[in-house]
Amino acid sequence: MKVLLLLLSLSFATVTVRAQSAPAPTTATPDPAKKLQVVDAACGQCRLGLPGKSCDLAVRVNGKAYFVDGTDIDSHGDAHAKDGLCNSVRKAQVQGEVVDNRFKATYFQLLPETAKVK
Repeated sequence: MKVLLLLLSLSFATVTVRAQSAPAPTTATPDPAKKLQVVDAACGQCRLGLPGKSCDLAVRVNGKAYFVDGTDIDSHGDAHAKDGLCNSVRKAQVQGEVVDNRFKATYFQLLPETAKVK
């Protein structure tokens, strides 16, 4: 009986872990057939003025902000660190398109921060 309960518990835990979905992964390399864009990237709510109550990755393309699908804010470091996306607007190299007022990223890479002149 104990073995049966143990197996049941383990199978439930496995199903629970697998049910948690992660965002669709973006590719590690850009598609040479598609245009690369350099955009502003930051937290949509904290930095780019988008509505919402949680911290979500967003980009500004041609002056308009869009939430990002295909990657998330936590995939790019600690969002609440001094240089995190909730505290600074960073440049990112991206590929993708705007669909239904959201940026569908197929490639997303934060660019290194530039040194500030004192």
